[in-house]
Amino acid sequence: MIDPRTALVLIDLQEGIVALAPANRATEVVRKASELAKAFRHKRLPVILVTVESGAPGRTEQGRRSGNPAENWATVVPDIDAQPSDLRVTKHQWGAFTNTNLFEILTGLAVTQIVLGGLMTTKGVESTARAAHELGFNVTLAVDAMSDTNLAAHDNSVANVFPYLGETGTTEDIVALLTPDGS
Repeated sequence: MIDPRTALVLIDLQEGIVALAPANRATEVVRKASELAKAFRHKRLPVILVTVESGAPGRTEQGRRSGNPAENWATVVPDIDAQPSDLRVTKHQWGAFTNTNLFEILTGLAVTQIVLGGLMTTKGVESTARAAHELGFNVTLAVDAMSDTNLAAHDNSVANVFPYLGETGTTEDIVALLTPDGS
């Protein structure tokens, strides 16, 4: 089910992150996310492009990437065909709600549901889905419009985490719900 006040939120489909994903999966994720964005724009529903500029400052066992990111690190990949009407959110940690204006944007638009896609499934997408669910939004996860560097972890999120946070579906399923009359 798609609420009349639904927004598409695409996570980290930017040059620096897409380059980290397995190439075949990244290409497919970007293609599916682009299809979603086109359908949402056609229905005049909000498209929100979230990019990450840095990471949370806390210490981890994995460590932090060192050095400066490439100049185009946070540039949304061209295949998304970002439009002037798209809204932009910049984050500095995995989740798109923490220390950003995403909640204010969504509530200002009276959004009740978000459709999520992007990279990486177990980091940016899952963190954002958890927060959205906790904040009371209906959440739909476009499972073919997301991927991860760890495909087993991606599969675990899709099968064992996402059903507790919202509804899952393919890009085709979601577009069909947006356009039940075929327009």
